[in-house]
Amino acid sequence: MATEVKVPTLGESVTEATVGQWLKKPGEAVKADEPIVSLETDKVAVDVPAPVAGVLGDIVAKEGDTVQVGALLAYVNAGAGAGAAAAPAAAPAAKAEAAATAPAASVAAPVASDEDEGGNLTLSPAVRRLVLEHGLDPSKIKGTGKDGRLTKDDVVAAAAAGTARAAASAPAAAPAAAAPAAGPSRAQERVKMTRLRQTVAKRLKEAQNNAALLTTYNDVDMTNVIEARAKYKDLFEKKHGVRLGFMGFFTKAVCMALRDIPGVNAQIEGDEIVYNDFADISVAVSAPNGLVVPVIRNAESLSVAEIEKTIGGFGKKAKDGTLTMEDMKGGTFTISNGGVFGSLLSSPIINPPQSAVLGLHRIEDRPVVRDGQIVIRPMMYLALSYDHRLIDGREAVTFLVAVKNAIEDPTRLLIDL
Repeated sequence: MATEVKVPTLGESVTEATVGQWLKKPGEAVKADEPIVSLETDKVAVDVPAPVAGVLGDIVAKEGDTVQVGALLAYVNAGAGAGAAAAPAAAPAAKAEAAATAPAASVAAPVASDEDEGGNLTLSPAVRRLVLEHGLDPSKIKGTGKDGRLTKDDVVAAAAAGTARAAASAPAAAPAAAAPAAGPSRAQERVKMTRLRQTVAKRLKEAQNNAALLTTYNDVDMTNVIEARAKYKDLFEKKHGVRLGFMGFFTKAVCMALRDIPGVNAQIEGDEIVYNDFADISVAVSAPNGLVVPVIRNAESLSVAEIEKTIGGFGKKAKDGTLTMEDMKGGTFTISNGGVFGSLLSSPIINPPQSAVLGLHRIEDRPVVRDGQIVIRPMMYLALSYDHRLIDGREAVTFLVAVKNAIEDPTRLLIDL
C-alpha cells in the first residue's frame, strides 16, 4: 500500500515552496517521521518527514520544482519490500561498472555516489561542489548540521586544516601529472537561485523602490563596553550559561533609544503610521543558505543575559537549519552586525515594512582626541539607514547619538538614562 507524501502547511501567508533536495532516493528504506525531502520557502527550509515507515517509491516533484501547499511530492510504500532489497544488491554492481569505465574518477567517488564505507552521506549541491573542488573525502569530515549533515562551513574548515583529503589511486596519478600542460580554466556553472535568495533580492529591491532611503553615520568608542565584558565575561557565562557578547549591550541600547524616539520603531501602512509600544528586534544571523533575520520578541523587557541566550539559540538553529516561520515573523527594527565578517563601513537596507536598520561594523584601534590629547581607542562605525518618508533627519541623528551614548557609558543601561 502506497502512502502519499504531500506539502505540509508552511506558515501564515506562505502558499508555495521550492523542492530543494531529496534526502532519500527511490527504493531506500525510510522510518516514520524521518526527513525525506527539504523544501525551500521564502524564509526558511522545511524538512518534510515520511508519514509512515517503508520504502520511498515514485518521486513526483523533482528538485527545483515549485509546489503548492497540499501538492503531492512522492509515495512511500509500506513495509520493506523487494525494492528495498534490490537496491543494496544492485549498488555493488553499479559501483564496479563505474570503476571499470572511469578509473580516473576515483578521487570523486566518495562524493559522486553519496555512499561510502562510512555509511550513507547526503550532500547538498553546494556542499558537493565544495568537496569536489577541494578533493576531500566527505566521510572524514564531521558534520555539524542537522542530523550530522555536512555544511559548507564544515568543508571549508576541513580544507583549511588540510584534513579529509581523498586518497587518489595509482591509475589516476598519471593523468594528474599531465594536468599542468592544460590552459587556464574558463568553465562556467549555472545554478538556480534558491527561493530564499530570490525573496531577499525581491524585498531589497522593493525597499529601494518604495522607501526614501537615507543613511546617517556615527562612531562609538567601545572602550568601556570592552572593559566591562572582559571583567565580567567569566562570571556571566558561569551564571547564565552563555557568553557575554556585544549584541546584548547594543540591543538594550537600541530598545532605550526606540522608547525615546518612537518614530524609528514605527511603520507606514497605506496612509497611516503604526506606532509600536514594543520592541521586536530582528537580528541578522548567518545560515548555510544565506542571511536570515529571526526576531527577539519584546526585547525591551529582556535582560542582557536573556537577549544573549535568545541570539545564541537563533544562531544554533540557523546552523542546524531548524529556524521556523514563527522565529522569522514580524520585527519592528533590525540590527545587522557586519563587523563579524570584517566590514569597516556599509549602508544597510531596511527590511520592509520596518522603517530603520542599525548596521554595526568591526572594531579597530584608531587615533582620537580626548581632553586635548591624541589617544588610541577601539572605535566602531555605526550606520542607521531609515525611511525618510517617516523619520526626519533630526530623529535619526538623535536616535543614533542615544545608542552611542549608552554604549560609551554602559551605566546608562543600568539606570535607564
